[in-house]
Amino acid sequence: MDGFTELLPGLPNDIAFECLIRIPFDQIPVATSVCKGWKAEIELPEFRQGRKLTGLARAVIVVAQAWIYPTRTAHLAMLSGPPFYRLVLWDPKTGCWSELPPVPGFPDGIPMFCHLVGVGSELVVIGGCDPFSYQVSNSVFIYNFLSATWRCGTDMPGGRRLFAGCDSDCDRMVYVAGGHDEDKNAVKSALAYDVAKDEWTRLPDMAQAREECKGVFHRGKFHVIGGYPTERQGSFGRQAEAFDVATWQWDPVQDDFLEAATCPIGCVDGGDARLYTCRNGNVTMRDGATWQVVARLPAELCNVPYVTAWQGKLLVIGSGKSDGPHTAYVMDLKNYTWTKLDLPDEYSGHVRSGCCLEI
Repeated sequence: MDGFTELLPGLPNDIAFECLIRIPFDQIPVATSVCKGWKAEIELPEFRQGRKLTGLARAVIVVAQAWIYPTRTAHLAMLSGPPFYRLVLWDPKTGCWSELPPVPGFPDGIPMFCHLVGVGSELVVIGGCDPFSYQVSNSVFIYNFLSATWRCGTDMPGGRRLFAGCDSDCDRMVYVAGGHDEDKNAVKSALAYDVAKDEWTRLPDMAQAREECKGVFHRGKFHVIGGYPTERQGSFGRQAEAFDVATWQWDPVQDDFLEAATCPIGCVDGGDARLYTCRNGNVTMRDGATWQVVARLPAELCNVPYVTAWQGKLLVIGSGKSDGPHTAYVMDLKNYTWTKLDLPDEYSGHVRSGCCLEI
């Protein structure tokens, strides 16, 4: 901190810093506009680290959720075809649901099938396709929760891809692998994106091409789970590959990583060195090299499109049938008990993807 500039008149800067990190997270954007000194201090990595060390950091979850048509503008509500999606924030501490400002250039719906990843105090939105023209995009948009502003990042290089695996280390880097190209051919290529530097780096290719795979950063490695090659269109496999960020190499392919050949969309890192997923009405956990059932899903969650974990909790959003309104439950990973969330009707639309951030 700059010892020659008082953050709070009459107080040493170390005491003033302790005051700043205690600002409620939803008021931080207001605090950044108070003065240049506060803005500079809040944007330092030490600010977020201070909130974490003192137990003040707040976990929030952002999802891509379909609009419920009565809440839409009239001209969009009359359109037929797939639903339009928006960014919705859930605050686990307050239980409140709210809508984030629209992505720049997408006032009527975020890119379809885009990736949402949390990096520090920022939400990164990568790729997807235009909700009207279905044109695939390699765009990158970054929402900073500390300033409540959007900025554009450098486009993802290497040709347009869709249905790739994607995740972040939650600190600085985003990883993308697989997917299919503009000719609908599955690809082996992989990339890393440094959000702070706004730079993309080409990674070594995976051993196998795969699309509709799931990216999960787990135990210090970027795992690309499941998916299928071009010649087995729609026939999911059980394999997985893991990119070791320490050695900058892919580990050998694990042939039986999944317990069954199925869509891996629900695989998530639990933050406890274990993987979790929902399948056949159960929550299953991978500890080491084996999967085991740890709990039954609530009856209202027959169809589960989204799962995430944070601070010893598992959030599961789904519906009783494929076209029904969504509901949400949280499971405590210590005792495997469920709590149903209060989900307002306007936030009961289908959830396609999401991520967790700690602010």
